Amino acid sequence: MNSIHSILVHLDGTAPAAGRLRIAHQLATTHNAMLTALFAVAPRFVPLPLPLSDGVPAAPLLDEIDPKHRARAKALFERTVATGAPASSWHELSGEPPIEGFVERALLADLLVLGQRDPSDAKGFDVPADFVEAVIIDSGRPAFVVPHAGGASAEPQTVLVAWKSTRESAHAVTAALPFLRRAKNVHVVCSAENMIDTQQALSQIGQYLRLHGIASAREHHGLAGGDVGNGLLSLATDIGADLLVMGCYGHSRARELVLGGASRTVLQSMTVPVLMAH
Repeated sequence: MNSIHSILVHLDGTAPAAGRLRIAHQLATTHNAMLTALFAVAPRFVPLPLPLSDGVPAAPLLDEIDPKHRARAKALFERTVATGAPASSWHELSGEPPIEGFVERALLADLLVLGQRDPSDAKGFDVPADFVEAVIIDSGRPAFVVPHAGGASAEPQTVLVAWKSTRESAHAVTAALPFLRRAKNVHVVCSAENMIDTQQALSQIGQYLRLHGIASAREHHGLAGGDVGNGLLSLATDIGADLLVMGCYGHSRARELVLGGASRTVLQSMTVPVLMAH
């Protein structure tokens, strides 16, 4: 039986970290899991005020990690875990690049808790712009991504599963089983090449869910138009979903991340939590 025994949450010194830690703590309590908080940020670039002695303009230098951000995150962690269970621990990267360092520690976690980037807040993040998608893709671990605006529930009652006959989607559904079993309403949407393929895919995923104790899932036979990402978000809003489950499509080579269209749209525009896996 699929279960969640270890949760790794990303912390930095920014305001949204509080929401991530709160939901991670609730998830760990709900699933009786160990909670690990990992403080992972990127050093700041600081310009040199004067050119070098030979007249060459000074290049920016990497500054140390902002101690105020670390202190803020550590205090947040200590306040949160002071409320009691679950078993919790604090860790921090010591000089490693934040993506690579976080990925290494994510490999043995059952679930990651990450935060959506707010594109309107250029200074509101301590990590690279592609942190969330790079961690999901490079680690191969499922992630509960918390939206930068709006809340999240550790026990979502209405879950929308975006099913596609791919490895990524299968990984996401398997990771979501602990949530699906607890949900009151499960919806499944599939958009295939034609109606016959869609119906076959829905029948197969419905049978799989029933084998895992999810007896009744409402089927949706497709998404309007060709914009799958926005179609998913629109359907999630229409049915009142408080969790969207989907595969994260893309690849990362030489630190150049290429995301699939639906994955990119959802990560940019989501207003409900998304459980993603690659």
